[in-house]
Amino acid sequence: MSVFLGVDIGTSSTKGVLVHADGTIIGQAVRHHRPTRPHPGHVEMAMELWWEEFISLARELGDGHSVSAVGVSGMGPCVGLADHDGIPTRPAILYGVDTRSTPQVDRLTGELGADALLARCGSVLSSQAAGPKIQWVAENEPDVFARSTRFFMPASWLAWNLTGAYVLDHQSASQCTPLYDIESHEWFDSWALPITRHLELPHLVWAHSVIGAVTEDAALATGLPAGIPVIAGTIDAWTEAVSVNGHGIGDLMLMYGTTMFLINTVPQPVRVPTLWGTVGAFPGTHCLAGGMATSGAVMEWVREVTGGSNHETLMREAGTSGHGARGLLMLPYFAGERTPISDPDARGVIIGLTTEHSPADLYRAGLEATAFGVRHNIDTMRAAGGDIRRLVAVGGGTQGDLWMQIVSDVTGLRQDVPAVTVGASFGAAYLAARAVTSVSIDEWNPVLRTVEPDSSTRDFYDQRFALYRELYSATAPIVHALAQSPRREPKT
Repeated sequence: MSVFLGVDIGTSSTKGVLVHADGTIIGQAVRHHRPTRPHPGHVEMAMELWWEEFISLARELGDGHSVSAVGVSGMGPCVGLADHDGIPTRPAILYGVDTRSTPQVDRLTGELGADALLARCGSVLSSQAAGPKIQWVAENEPDVFARSTRFFMPASWLAWNLTGAYVLDHQSASQCTPLYDIESHEWFDSWALPITRHLELPHLVWAHSVIGAVTEDAALATGLPAGIPVIAGTIDAWTEAVSVNGHGIGDLMLMYGTTMFLINTVPQPVRVPTLWGTVGAFPGTHCLAGGMATSGAVMEWVREVTGGSNHETLMREAGTSGHGARGLLMLPYFAGERTPISDPDARGVIIGLTTEHSPADLYRAGLEATAFGVRHNIDTMRAAGGDIRRLVAVGGGTQGDLWMQIVSDVTGLRQDVPAVTVGASFGAAYLAARAVTSVSIDEWNPVLRTVEPDSSTRDFYDQRFALYRELYSATAPIVHALAQSPRREPKT
């Protein structure tokens, strides 16, 4: 019996799934973790942890099964530096939630030009880009950088440990701005080499490519059979899109998780400075993508600061709070914001509070705030020429109806919900199966249900969305000053 292992490294957990060749899930497991925040704007995670958790999941899920192939996935774009032997030289710098490289972003933009960056790379520089993070290490930790010879993302790090192959998939590379040319699908040496310097650039492949086989050492560590194929994998959001058959032209994949991610697949590059233009997971596709720095993380914050009620209870009570959260309006920028405002110094704002408001009202305001963020991204995509014909939902947030209903009501869009919403780990398992069989994702994961927008709420949410947009403009000068103040305050 052929079975396939998929493992995804996320912001708050590593998830594994074991899937039969017909798409039936045989087993699932998770290992929870948290990134470290050593300084304001710095968000890191130990690369060693990713491999340790992979080993643990592989041993748990693979016990008693003969795994046929392995798929990997992970958050990104991240910058994990290591020496030639693959030994990490520092913790990995995470994706756009880490905003330390703002000075490098500004300087490189001035040197290379925003228009030239957009034309060559599909995106302007922001906290999401991997290139400035590499440059930050070179400038601020020269001893660390001198010992580093290679850079990894979570998926490529797992692939390296499993096979010894030093590769990076094209989709991930296209988010290493300004190192990669989205038209030629190659590293752009003129811009890459001054930043990466002595670092060896990884060989470029596609996400579904078999890049090697499990080595004897990796087999001994993980319990997996030596010699089975391993795919390159890619960034989790794109793997999630694959997992729900949401990577066709005109599809918009909406990932509900600790952060929120949107991917609209288009036939040709679409360039707009407030979103990310990337190549797709597969040859011949391009994407217009957006990402919110926090989404589910906002509700987790509400849960923690209001006494630790579980999410199920708060979600149920938020349903009784009603549209508009009894007069509350929130900006969900608790870790800055990525698209479409690209503001690392944005901050969370809650307005309208009274002594009558409850934790459920705050929770509801958080759900609505993330929905407004989704609408802001979708409106920006459409204005830029994005092709949105179908919305497919995936991720942990699809397990409850209220959050998705609010998003549909705010955006006016129907959402298809597939039978399996496990996410990127399932997509990684599918890509592994696809590499060695002829399986179809339609067979593995058909649409189970749809969420229809409630037309009676449309006018209300249109008005509330306008206030949401006004609130950012009105409070930005204040929150920017507050965001800067910890950097200026003297140490005691």
